[in-house]
Amino acid sequence: MAQPSNCFHRADGRPKWVWHIRFIWFMSLFTLLPPSTSWFYEQTSAAAEMQAQDCSEDTVQFALLLSCFCHLRFQQQMQFDSMETCSERTSAGTGDREHFLGLWVKWKGKDLFDLVCRTLGLRETWFFGLQYTIKDTVAWLKMDKKVLDHDVPTEEPVTFHFLAKFYPENAEEELVQEITQHLFFLQVKKQILDEKIYCPPEASVLLASYAVQAKYGDYDPNVHKRGFLAQEELLPKRVINLYQMTPEMWEERITAWYAEHRGRARDEAEMEYLKIAQDLEMYGVNYFAIRNKKGTELLLGVDALGLHIYDPDNRLTPKISFPWNEIRNISYSDKEFTIKPLDKKIDVFKFNSSKLRVNKLILQLCIGNHDLFMRRRKADSLEVQQMKAQAREEKARKQMERQRLAREKQMREEAERKRDELERRLMQLKEEATMANEALMRSEETADLLAEKAQITEEEAKLLAQKAAEAEQEMQRIKATAIRTEEEKRLMEQKVLEAEMLALKMAEESERRAKEADQLKQDLQEARESERRAKQKLLEITSKSSYTSMNSSTTALPTDLPSFNLISESLSFDFKDTDMKRLSMEIEKEKVEYMEKSKHLQEQLNELKTEIEALKLKERETALDILHNENASRGNSKHNTIKKLTLQSTKSRVAFFEEL
Repeated sequence: MAQPSNCFHRADGRPKWVWHIRFIWFMSLFTLLPPSTSWFYEQTSAAAEMQAQDCSEDTVQFALLLSCFCHLRFQQQMQFDSMETCSERTSAGTGDREHFLGLWVKWKGKDLFDLVCRTLGLRETWFFGLQYTIKDTVAWLKMDKKVLDHDVPTEEPVTFHFLAKFYPENAEEELVQEITQHLFFLQVKKQILDEKIYCPPEASVLLASYAVQAKYGDYDPNVHKRGFLAQEELLPKRVINLYQMTPEMWEERITAWYAEHRGRARDEAEMEYLKIAQDLEMYGVNYFAIRNKKGTELLLGVDALGLHIYDPDNRLTPKISFPWNEIRNISYSDKEFTIKPLDKKIDVFKFNSSKLRVNKLILQLCIGNHDLFMRRRKADSLEVQQMKAQAREEKARKQMERQRLAREKQMREEAERKRDELERRLMQLKEEATMANEALMRSEETADLLAEKAQITEEEAKLLAQKAAEAEQEMQRIKATAIRTEEEKRLMEQKVLEAEMLALKMAEESERRAKEADQLKQDLQEARESERRAKQKLLEITSKSSYTSMNSSTTALPTDLPSFNLISESLSFDFKDTDMKRLSMEIEKEKVEYMEKSKHLQEQLNELKTEIEALKLKERETALDILHNENASRGNSKHNTIKKLTLQSTKSRVAFFEEL
């Protein structure tokens, strides 16, 4: 018999100190072997798993601590208490979650960054970085510098935010991995809700509907009832305060669009979110306060397209733009920043920032964005080509899987509909059978009553006939014994007349009763005939019901249909050239459909804007709201504004900047 589990023994009967001793032995090896040793990797992982089976919470945390420092496990929300071989504890946030990591003394920024990327399964690492804050200034961890040599806060744990440092020009074309899309979605969504990116009200509602689709899946009115979004943060507070609308009214409009996104998977909904967000004016722009030679206060915007100069009161519309392909060199000396145009005949232009640390940050962003700008205009590297090929295959596989599931769902719904129809028909037949049975019972009761009444009538007729016979005998006897006297004769004649009248009446009554008996017999025969027909109809309904129920049992839930095989075998796909051609045709078709949907989407946005315009509180409009409305009335958008600005020569734009 197995020994019961308690504080001294495991569930299998072995004492817990056995595992503790073995674990301490691995601890001693930890100081001798590098964490990359494969044998140590396997043994330490086994020790961590064995310790995780222990009922002691402290021991479990200790085991997870060791495995984390050996790069074997990456636990969320795990606070480490002590570790002699580690000098710092690092907290890395990834948008919607927080991870605690052990940090080796000699680790460089790239080591920590690679650990986070491996943990997330991220390969498109060039978009991201580890951000920290020092003295109210944002900074990014340098890859070639030791982590502890950075000017990071001295208190533990040191917090880094794993964020997108550079943004793509076209999210749909450049973001290959699903995890990359998801991280961008989380970051952009948070920036919109925190109002770091301006988003007009009608677009905010549309983006909220895609966020709901990504979280909840397809809309189901039976599941997603009124109030299911009450606890969700979906709209910027600025948008909510701008209109006289209740949360229920906002939810109704978000749900109306949410219902139209049926059939979109989570990654598709998140990509639609990013495709709309990337057209917002402040998307992907890093703003810095600068001064030109005249000392005019301006804003420098750095994004994927180039450098933009803004008025401090207008972050939506740049005054000047310099694409990356027009810039040859960027450098700084102390607080002065120097930009050399590609055309060597054009003089350099300079501006000053408030802090040296800001200049370092500007230079990092300029170099990274310029590199990505040039990379986009070259052929993809082998790694990117492989990633895109894998992504296309994965997309095709998911599409086929979704189509298969849709077919199975349709077949299931059809089977359920037929089952419901058969059940309804069966209930109808049961009701008809019940009514026929009741009619039969009533017919039987009526027949019994009529039979009883006919029997009584026959007895009465017999009794009347007997009385009539007696009256006849009495009349004959009276005639035979008539009194000879005239008086007696007269009296006798009178009595005879009365007897004859009585006999006539009794004969008429007897004839009437006989007719009534015949009528009752006829009614009885009709009642029995009705009873026979009712029984025959009941038999027909009963036989039909049994046949229908048998069909229902065999048709409603067929066991051999593939639609009910929810746990299907794993599928293997061999994508041939024909598959790729078909996929390319589908992509072209999707582009055409997207253009049509975009037009329809713009119409819907205009309808919503017109609908809620009457509820707007004009006095609560912000400066950005007013600027956006002015741009919309002029037909200006993010891309055509930059395009118009770059039509001028570089020299004239540099001169214009100097004169601001």
